[in-house]
Amino acid sequence: MDDATPPGVPFDEDTWRQLPDFLGRLPEPVCLHVWGDAAGEPAEREAARLVATLAERFLQLSYRLFPRRDNYPYYPVMGVMGGTAEQARDDGLRLIGLPIGYQMTSLIAAIQAVAFRGQTLEPATRIRLSRLPADAAVTIEVLTAADDEWGGVAAKAAFGMAAASERVRAYLIVTDFFPEAAVRYSAATLPHVVINQRVHFSGAPDEAALLRHIGLALR
Repeated sequence: MDDATPPGVPFDEDTWRQLPDFLGRLPEPVCLHVWGDAAGEPAEREAARLVATLAERFLQLSYRLFPRRDNYPYYPVMGVMGGTAEQARDDGLRLIGLPIGYQMTSLIAAIQAVAFRGQTLEPATRIRLSRLPADAAVTIEVLTAADDEWGGVAAKAAFGMAAASERVRAYLIVTDFFPEAAVRYSAATLPHVVINQRVHFSGAPDEAALLRHIGLALR
């Protein structure tokens, strides 16, 4: 593998050179799903090209492309699945919008979370997640932007929790493409985290803080 940056890929040369350190030795395969029109809007075309390029360069990655679906209001949508294109496992991790700028780190965090099955989290965090009520359903939305460095920190925690617990789903929303999402949640600063559409807070939480807010959302 050489270090040349493939044309059209939405991250810079420094990030591309560092990718083998993060994606070159994944313990389990990961399949990247993209919903959108691969011949349509520029962001959707770039999302399809991004996953194809990553799958070509890293043996543990594969990808599948799907058309738009009725229940997704924004596109592109990227799903990070465990397993292969032939047999994928959905751990509930989604990126909504093209992961440009600092949000490439969020995509890497999602891939690592799935490949390591949530072991990117602290052991104490995984234990507390295992104690969630059997009927608990937690949806974490992280609103961020290309220039939001702390968005990747919030995404790492949220994606790790989704990969570690079947009761948690995590969505990263890149508001550069969908500013209406920030307006909807009155997100004056980023990152902005919303849990079960009930508990809102701004800033990058550590795992303990995110667990506390999950507890509030489940009351």
